[in-house]
Amino acid sequence: MRTATTFSVLFYLRSEREKDGFAPLMARITVNKLRKNLALKYNIPVRKWNTSKQIVSGTDPETKALNKYIMEVRTELHNVYRQLQIDKKPISAEVIKSLFLNQEEDTKTVNQIIQYHNDTMKDHLSWGTAKNYYTTQRYVAEFLKKKLKVSDISLQQLNYKFLSDFEMFLRTHVPGENQKPCGNNTVMKHIERFRKIISMAVRNEWLKVDPFVKFKPKFIRKERGFLTGEELRLIETKEINIARIEVVRDLFVFSCYTGLAYRDSYNLTADQIQLGINGKKWIIINRQKTGIQASIPLLPKALEIIEKYKDHPRCKESGRLLPMISNQPFNYILKEIAVSCGITKNLSHHLARHTFATTVCLVNGISMEGLMKMLGHNKISTTQVYGKVLPQRISNEMELLERKLTSKDKDAVVKVMS
Repeated sequence: MRTATTFSVLFYLRSEREKDGFAPLMARITVNKLRKNLALKYNIPVRKWNTSKQIVSGTDPETKALNKYIMEVRTELHNVYRQLQIDKKPISAEVIKSLFLNQEEDTKTVNQIIQYHNDTMKDHLSWGTAKNYYTTQRYVAEFLKKKLKVSDISLQQLNYKFLSDFEMFLRTHVPGENQKPCGNNTVMKHIERFRKIISMAVRNEWLKVDPFVKFKPKFIRKERGFLTGEELRLIETKEINIARIEVVRDLFVFSCYTGLAYRDSYNLTADQIQLGINGKKWIIINRQKTGIQASIPLLPKALEIIEKYKDHPRCKESGRLLPMISNQPFNYILKEIAVSCGITKNLSHHLARHTFATTVCLVNGISMEGLMKMLGHNKISTTQVYGKVLPQRISNEMELLERKLTSKDKDAVVKVMS
Protein backbone atom coordinates (compact mmCIF):
# COMPACT_ATOMS: atom_id res chain seq x y z
CA MET A 1 0.00 0.00 0.00
CA ARG A 2 1.36 3.43 -1.00
CA THR A 3 2.15 5.76 1.91
CA ALA A 4 0.54 9.23 1.78
CA THR A 5 2.89 12.16 1.22
CA THR A 6 2.87 15.03 3.69
CA PHE A 7 3.66 18.48 2.29
CA SER A 8 3.87 21.97 3.81
CA VAL A 9 5.34 25.39 3.11
CA LEU A 10 6.53 27.80 5.82
CA PHE A 11 7.70 31.37 5.29
CA TYR A 12 10.17 32.88 7.74
CA LEU A 13 12.97 35.46 8.03
CA ARG A 14 16.60 34.43 8.25
CA SER A 15 17.26 36.42 11.41
CA GLU A 16 20.98 35.62 11.64
CA ARG A 17 21.46 37.56 8.38
CA GLU A 18 19.67 40.66 9.67
CA LYS A 19 21.25 43.94 8.58
CA ASP A 20 19.97 47.46 9.22
CA GLY A 21 16.65 46.06 10.42
CA PHE A 22 16.09 43.89 7.32
CA ALA A 23 16.39 40.11 6.99
CA PRO A 24 16.15 37.78 3.96
CA LEU A 25 12.77 36.18 3.26
CA MET A 26 12.90 32.36 3.13
CA ALA A 27 10.47 29.55 2.31
CA ARG A 28 10.82 26.12 3.94
CA ILE A 29 9.49 23.21 1.88
CA THR A 30 8.78 20.08 3.93
CA VAL A 31 7.91 16.69 2.37
CA ASN A 32 7.60 13.70 4.67
CA LYS A 33 9.49 15.62 7.40
CA LEU A 34 12.45 16.28 5.08
CA ARG A 35 13.14 19.99 4.54
CA LYS A 36 14.63 22.24 1.88
CA ASN A 37 15.06 25.98 2.39
CA LEU A 38 14.43 28.36 -0.49
CA ALA A 39 15.91 31.87 -0.51
CA LEU A 40 13.48 34.36 -2.04
CA LYS A 41 14.21 37.78 -3.62
CA TYR A 42 13.39 40.16 -0.80
CA ASN A 43 14.78 41.57 2.41
CA ILE A 44 11.91 42.17 4.82
CA PRO A 45 11.75 44.76 7.66
CA VAL A 46 12.00 42.57 10.77
CA ARG A 47 9.70 44.79 12.83
CA LYS A 48 6.86 44.32 10.31
CA TRP A 49 7.10 40.53 9.98
CA ASN A 50 4.12 38.62 11.44
CA THR A 51 5.55 35.21 12.32
CA SER A 52 2.23 33.53 13.08
CA LYS A 53 0.52 34.69 9.87
CA GLN A 54 3.72 34.52 7.77
CA ILE A 55 3.02 37.90 6.16
CA VAL A 56 4.21 41.50 6.44
CA SER A 57 2.08 43.70 8.68
CA GLY A 58 0.67 46.85 7.13
CA THR A 59 -1.73 48.11 4.49
CA ASP A 60 0.49 50.37 2.38
CA PRO A 61 0.97 49.46 -1.33
CA GLU A 62 4.51 48.17 -0.82
CA THR A 63 3.40 45.81 1.95
CA LYS A 64 0.48 44.61 -0.16
CA ALA A 65 2.88 43.87 -3.02
CA LEU A 66 5.14 41.85 -0.71
CA ASN A 67 2.24 39.82 0.67
CA LYS A 68 0.96 39.23 -2.83
CA TYR A 69 4.37 37.87 -3.79
CA ILE A 70 4.39 35.54 -0.76
CA MET A 71 0.94 34.28 -1.73
CA GLU A 72 2.07 33.72 -5.35
CA VAL A 73 5.12 31.72 -4.22
CA ARG A 74 2.98 29.61 -1.87
CA THR A 75 0.46 28.95 -4.66
CA GLU A 76 3.17 28.05 -7.15
CA LEU A 77 4.86 25.62 -4.75
CA HIS A 78 1.52 23.92 -4.16
CA ASN A 79 0.93 23.77 -7.92
CA VAL A 80 4.30 22.06 -8.40
CA TYR A 81 3.43 19.56 -5.69
CA ARG A 82 0.01 18.82 -7.22
CA GLN A 83 1.47 18.40 -10.70
CA LEU A 84 3.94 15.82 -9.37
CA GLN A 85 1.02 13.95 -7.84
CA ILE A 86 -0.93 14.05 -11.13
CA ASP A 87 2.10 12.86 -13.11
CA LYS A 88 2.77 10.17 -10.47
CA LYS A 89 6.38 11.23 -10.21
CA PRO A 90 8.62 10.93 -7.12
CA ILE A 91 7.93 13.77 -4.71
CA SER A 92 10.56 15.34 -2.46
CA ALA A 93 11.38 18.76 -1.09
CA GLU A 94 14.46 18.84 -3.33
CA VAL A 95 12.44 18.08 -6.48
CA ILE A 96 9.81 20.72 -5.66
CA LYS A 97 12.48 23.34 -5.00
CA SER A 98 14.30 22.48 -8.24
CA LEU A 99 11.14 22.64 -10.37
CA PHE A 100 10.10 25.92 -8.76
CA LEU A 101 13.50 27.50 -9.42
CA ASN A 102 13.50 26.32 -13.03
CA GLN A 103 10.17 28.06 -13.52
CA GLU A 104 11.42 31.19 -11.77
CA GLU A 105 14.69 31.53 -13.64
CA ASP A 106 13.05 33.46 -16.48
CA THR A 107 11.51 35.96 -14.06
CA LYS A 108 13.77 38.99 -14.11
CA THR A 109 14.03 41.59 -11.38
CA VAL A 110 14.52 45.34 -11.67
CA ASN A 111 18.09 45.27 -10.36
CA GLN A 112 18.96 42.32 -12.58
CA ILE A 113 17.76 44.05 -15.74
CA ILE A 114 19.59 47.29 -14.90
CA GLN A 115 22.80 45.35 -14.25
CA TYR A 116 22.31 43.40 -17.47
CA HIS A 117 21.86 46.63 -19.45
CA ASN A 118 24.92 48.29 -17.91
CA ASP A 119 27.12 45.21 -18.39
CA THR A 120 25.96 44.81 -21.99
CA MET A 121 26.24 48.46 -23.00
CA LYS A 122 29.37 49.58 -21.12
CA ASP A 123 31.62 48.90 -24.13
CA HIS A 124 29.26 50.78 -26.46
CA LEU A 125 28.77 53.94 -24.39
CA SER A 126 31.16 56.77 -23.65
CA TRP A 127 32.48 56.79 -20.09
CA GLY A 128 30.40 59.87 -19.26
CA THR A 129 27.17 58.24 -20.48
CA ALA A 130 27.96 54.92 -18.78
CA LYS A 131 28.67 56.79 -15.53
CA ASN A 132 25.22 58.40 -15.74
CA TYR A 133 23.60 54.97 -16.05
CA TYR A 134 25.52 53.81 -12.96
CA THR A 135 24.17 56.82 -11.07
CA THR A 136 20.61 55.98 -12.15
CA GLN A 137 21.21 52.38 -11.05
CA ARG A 138 22.28 53.61 -7.61
CA TYR A 139 19.19 55.81 -7.28
CA VAL A 140 16.85 52.94 -8.19
CA ALA A 141 18.53 50.74 -5.56
CA GLU A 142 18.17 53.49 -2.94
CA PHE A 143 14.52 54.01 -3.87
CA LEU A 144 13.77 50.29 -3.46
CA LYS A 145 15.47 50.21 -0.07
CA LYS A 146 14.29 53.51 1.42
CA LYS A 147 10.83 53.89 -0.10
CA LEU A 148 9.65 50.34 -0.80
CA LYS A 149 11.71 48.75 2.00
CA VAL A 150 12.86 45.89 -0.25
CA SER A 151 16.15 45.00 -1.93
CA ASP A 152 14.54 44.18 -5.28
CA ILE A 153 11.23 43.54 -7.05
CA SER A 154 10.26 41.55 -10.12
CA LEU A 155 9.77 43.35 -13.43
CA GLN A 156 6.12 42.31 -13.41
CA GLN A 157 5.53 44.53 -10.36
CA LEU A 158 6.47 47.69 -12.25
CA ASN A 159 3.54 50.00 -12.84
CA TYR A 160 2.68 53.67 -13.24
CA LYS A 161 2.63 54.23 -9.47
CA PHE A 162 6.18 52.87 -9.18
CA LEU A 163 7.35 55.44 -11.73
CA SER A 164 5.45 58.30 -10.07
CA ASP A 165 6.87 57.37 -6.66
CA PHE A 166 10.37 57.06 -8.12
CA GLU A 167 10.05 60.52 -9.67
CA MET A 168 8.97 62.02 -6.34
CA PHE A 169 11.81 60.21 -4.57
CA LEU A 170 14.34 61.76 -6.96
CA ARG A 171 12.85 65.22 -6.47
CA THR A 172 13.13 65.05 -2.68
CA HIS A 173 16.10 62.74 -2.06
CA VAL A 174 19.28 64.43 -0.76
CA PRO A 175 22.27 62.38 -2.03
CA GLY A 176 24.73 63.52 0.64
CA GLU A 177 25.80 66.19 3.08
CA ASN A 178 25.72 69.75 1.71
CA GLN A 179 24.02 68.50 -1.48
CA LYS A 180 20.66 69.44 -2.93
CA PRO A 181 17.95 67.21 -4.45
CA CYS A 182 18.02 66.76 -8.22
CA GLY A 183 16.55 69.52 -10.37
CA ASN A 184 13.64 68.82 -12.70
CA ASN A 185 15.68 68.04 -15.83
CA THR A 186 18.14 65.85 -13.90
CA VAL A 187 15.18 63.90 -12.50
CA MET A 188 13.80 63.50 -16.03
CA LYS A 189 17.20 62.30 -17.30
CA HIS A 190 17.23 59.53 -14.66
CA ILE A 191 13.66 58.60 -15.64
CA GLU A 192 14.65 58.66 -19.32
CA ARG A 193 17.59 56.31 -18.73
CA PHE A 194 15.40 53.97 -16.68
CA ARG A 195 12.86 54.04 -19.51
CA LYS A 196 15.48 52.91 -22.03
CA ILE A 197 16.38 49.98 -19.77
CA ILE A 198 12.73 48.96 -19.38
CA SER A 199 12.16 49.31 -23.14
CA MET A 200 14.98 46.81 -23.64
CA ALA A 201 13.22 44.41 -21.24
CA VAL A 202 9.98 44.79 -23.24
CA ARG A 203 11.80 44.11 -26.53
CA ASN A 204 13.35 40.99 -25.03
CA GLU A 205 9.87 39.90 -23.87
CA TRP A 206 10.91 39.85 -20.22
CA LEU A 207 8.11 42.29 -19.48
CA LYS A 208 4.67 42.06 -21.05
CA VAL A 209 3.33 45.55 -20.33
CA ASP A 210 5.43 48.70 -20.62
CA PRO A 211 4.72 50.80 -17.49
CA PHE A 212 5.95 53.91 -19.34
CA VAL A 213 3.06 53.89 -21.82
CA LYS A 214 1.18 56.57 -19.87
CA PHE A 215 4.19 58.20 -18.23
CA LYS A 216 5.39 61.36 -19.99
CA PRO A 217 8.69 63.05 -19.00
CA LYS A 218 8.28 66.76 -18.21
CA PHE A 219 11.48 68.52 -19.29
CA ILE A 220 11.78 72.26 -18.74
CA ARG A 221 13.37 73.89 -21.75
CA LYS A 222 16.43 75.89 -20.76
CA GLU A 223 18.38 78.33 -22.87
CA ARG A 224 21.86 77.01 -23.65
CA GLY A 225 24.70 79.30 -22.59
CA PHE A 226 27.29 80.58 -25.08
CA LEU A 227 29.90 83.30 -25.42
CA THR A 228 29.27 86.40 -27.45
CA GLY A 229 31.83 87.41 -30.06
CA GLU A 230 33.20 90.07 -27.71
CA GLU A 231 33.55 87.59 -24.82
CA LEU A 232 35.30 85.07 -27.08
CA ARG A 233 37.78 87.74 -28.20
CA LEU A 234 38.42 88.69 -24.56
CA ILE A 235 39.44 85.12 -23.79
CA GLU A 236 41.45 84.71 -27.00
CA THR A 237 43.51 87.86 -26.43
CA LYS A 238 43.91 87.60 -22.65
CA GLU A 239 47.59 87.69 -21.72
CA ILE A 240 48.32 84.62 -19.59
CA ASN A 241 51.74 83.96 -18.04
CA ILE A 242 51.01 80.59 -16.42
CA ALA A 243 51.55 77.69 -18.85
CA ARG A 244 48.87 75.31 -17.52
CA ILE A 245 46.22 78.06 -17.68
CA GLU A 246 47.32 79.13 -21.16
CA VAL A 247 46.97 75.54 -22.40
CA VAL A 248 43.40 75.27 -21.07
CA ARG A 249 42.51 78.64 -22.62
CA ASP A 250 43.84 77.53 -26.00
CA LEU A 251 42.06 74.17 -25.88
CA PHE A 252 38.80 75.90 -24.97
CA VAL A 253 39.22 78.33 -27.88
CA PHE A 254 39.99 75.37 -30.17
CA SER A 255 36.55 73.89 -29.37
CA CYS A 256 34.94 77.30 -29.85
CA TYR A 257 36.16 77.13 -33.46
CA THR A 258 35.49 73.42 -34.09
CA GLY A 259 32.49 72.54 -31.91
CA LEU A 260 34.20 69.37 -30.68
CA ALA A 261 32.89 67.88 -27.44
CA TYR A 262 35.39 67.25 -24.64
CA ARG A 263 35.89 63.52 -25.35
CA ASP A 264 36.30 64.08 -29.10
CA SER A 265 38.89 66.80 -28.46
CA TYR A 266 40.67 64.52 -26.00
CA ASN A 267 40.94 61.68 -28.52
CA LEU A 268 41.73 63.77 -31.62
CA THR A 269 44.59 62.28 -33.67
CA ALA A 270 46.43 63.24 -36.86
CA ASP A 271 44.64 60.64 -39.00
CA GLN A 272 41.35 62.44 -38.28
CA ILE A 273 42.63 65.51 -40.12
CA GLN A 274 41.89 65.01 -43.83
CA LEU A 275 41.62 67.07 -47.00
CA GLY A 276 38.04 68.14 -47.54
CA ILE A 277 36.08 68.79 -50.70
CA ASN A 278 37.62 72.29 -50.96
CA GLY A 279 41.19 70.99 -50.74
CA LYS A 280 41.65 72.36 -47.22
CA LYS A 281 42.04 70.51 -43.92
CA TRP A 282 38.94 69.14 -42.23
CA ILE A 283 38.31 67.15 -39.05
CA ILE A 284 36.49 63.95 -40.03
CA ILE A 285 35.53 61.89 -36.98
CA ASN A 286 32.89 59.53 -35.70
CA ARG A 287 31.67 61.13 -32.49
CA GLN A 288 32.52 59.23 -29.31
CA LYS A 289 29.05 59.77 -27.84
CA THR A 290 26.89 58.72 -30.78
CA GLY A 291 29.16 57.15 -33.41
CA ILE A 292 27.76 59.63 -35.98
CA GLN A 293 30.26 61.21 -38.36
CA ALA A 294 31.10 64.91 -37.92
CA SER A 295 32.80 66.82 -40.76
CA ILE A 296 34.34 70.13 -39.69
CA PRO A 297 36.40 72.46 -41.91
CA LEU A 298 39.33 73.71 -39.83
CA LEU A 299 39.29 77.47 -39.35
CA PRO A 300 42.66 79.28 -39.15
CA LYS A 301 42.47 79.75 -35.36
CA ALA A 302 41.97 76.00 -34.80
CA LEU A 303 44.83 75.14 -37.16
CA GLU A 304 47.05 77.61 -35.34
CA ILE A 305 46.37 75.87 -31.99
CA ILE A 306 47.09 72.41 -33.43
CA GLU A 307 50.40 73.71 -34.81
CA LYS A 308 51.25 75.40 -31.50
CA TYR A 309 51.04 72.17 -29.51
CA LYS A 310 52.37 69.60 -32.00
CA ASP A 311 55.58 69.21 -29.97
CA HIS A 312 53.97 69.35 -26.52
CA PRO A 313 55.20 66.46 -24.28
CA ARG A 314 51.65 65.22 -23.59
CA CYS A 315 50.93 65.10 -27.33
CA LYS A 316 54.12 63.20 -28.10
CA GLU A 317 53.48 60.74 -25.28
CA SER A 318 49.82 60.09 -26.13
CA GLY A 319 49.98 60.33 -29.93
CA ARG A 320 47.11 62.82 -29.86
CA LEU A 321 46.96 66.31 -31.32
CA LEU A 322 45.99 68.24 -28.19
CA PRO A 323 47.47 68.21 -24.65
CA MET A 324 44.08 67.67 -22.99
CA ILE A 325 43.71 67.25 -19.22
CA SER A 326 40.90 65.71 -17.16
CA ASN A 327 37.53 67.38 -17.51
CA GLN A 328 37.10 68.44 -13.88
CA PRO A 329 40.39 70.38 -13.52
CA PHE A 330 39.86 71.71 -17.07
CA ASN A 331 36.54 73.29 -16.09
CA TYR A 332 37.96 74.54 -12.79
CA ILE A 333 40.72 76.43 -14.61
CA LEU A 334 38.14 77.81 -17.07
CA LYS A 335 36.37 79.44 -14.13
CA GLU A 336 39.65 81.14 -13.16
CA ILE A 337 39.95 82.41 -16.73
CA ALA A 338 36.37 83.72 -16.67
CA VAL A 339 37.08 85.72 -13.49
CA SER A 340 40.30 87.18 -14.93
CA CYS A 341 38.41 88.24 -18.08
CA GLY A 342 35.50 89.73 -16.16
CA ILE A 343 33.07 87.18 -17.63
CA THR A 344 30.26 86.16 -15.28
CA LYS A 345 29.01 83.19 -17.32
CA ASN A 346 29.65 79.67 -16.04
CA LEU A 347 32.46 78.56 -18.34
CA SER A 348 32.78 74.84 -19.10
CA HIS A 349 34.21 72.89 -22.00
CA HIS A 350 30.71 72.21 -23.33
CA LEU A 351 30.02 75.96 -23.48
CA ALA A 352 32.60 76.05 -26.31
CA ARG A 353 30.40 73.72 -28.40
CA HIS A 354 27.44 76.06 -27.96
CA THR A 355 29.62 79.06 -28.76
CA PHE A 356 30.76 77.40 -32.00
CA ALA A 357 27.15 76.64 -32.98
CA THR A 358 25.77 80.07 -32.15
CA THR A 359 28.42 82.78 -32.28
CA VAL A 360 30.86 81.31 -34.80
CA CYS A 361 28.42 79.59 -37.19
CA LEU A 362 24.81 80.72 -37.07
CA VAL A 363 25.53 84.43 -36.57
CA ASN A 364 27.80 84.29 -39.60
CA GLY A 365 25.26 82.70 -41.90
CA ILE A 366 25.99 78.97 -41.65
CA SER A 367 22.80 77.00 -42.34
CA MET A 368 21.21 74.76 -39.74
CA GLU A 369 21.77 71.77 -42.07
CA GLY A 370 25.49 72.56 -42.39
CA LEU A 371 25.79 73.01 -38.63
CA MET A 372 24.04 69.67 -38.09
CA LYS A 373 26.75 67.93 -40.14
CA MET A 374 29.58 69.69 -38.31
CA LEU A 375 28.15 68.91 -34.87
CA GLY A 376 27.60 65.27 -35.80
CA HIS A 377 23.85 65.21 -35.18
CA ASN A 378 21.49 62.84 -36.99
CA LYS A 379 18.37 64.98 -36.44
CA ILE A 380 17.87 68.64 -37.25
CA SER A 381 15.77 69.01 -34.08
CA THR A 382 18.86 68.25 -31.99
CA THR A 383 20.81 70.99 -33.78
CA GLN A 384 17.96 73.46 -33.36
CA VAL A 385 18.42 73.27 -29.58
CA TYR A 386 21.82 74.94 -30.13
CA GLY A 387 20.49 77.49 -32.58
CA LYS A 388 19.72 80.94 -31.19
CA VAL A 389 17.82 83.59 -33.12
CA LEU A 390 20.10 86.45 -32.11
CA PRO A 391 19.57 90.12 -33.00
CA GLN A 392 22.96 90.05 -34.73
CA ARG A 393 21.90 87.13 -36.91
CA ILE A 394 18.62 88.84 -37.82
CA SER A 395 20.52 92.05 -38.58
CA ASN A 396 23.01 90.26 -40.84
CA GLU A 397 20.28 88.42 -42.73
CA MET A 398 18.20 91.60 -43.20
CA GLU A 399 21.24 93.54 -44.45
CA LEU A 400 21.84 90.79 -47.00
CA LEU A 401 18.18 90.91 -48.04
CA GLU A 402 18.34 94.72 -48.31
CA ARG A 403 21.40 94.52 -50.58
CA LYS A 404 19.65 91.97 -52.81
CA LEU A 405 16.48 94.08 -53.04
CA THR A 406 18.49 97.25 -53.74
CA SER A 407 20.41 95.45 -56.45
CA LYS A 408 17.17 94.28 -58.07
CA ASP A 409 15.76 97.82 -57.96
CA LYS A 410 18.88 99.15 -59.70
CA ASP A 411 18.66 96.45 -62.35
CA ALA A 412 15.00 97.33 -62.93
CA VAL A 413 15.86 101.05 -63.40
CA VAL A 414 18.63 100.21 -65.88
CA LYS A 415 16.24 98.06 -67.91
CA VAL A 416 13.62 100.85 -68.01
CA MET A 417 16.14 103.48 -69.11
CA SER A 418 17.55 101.24 -71.74
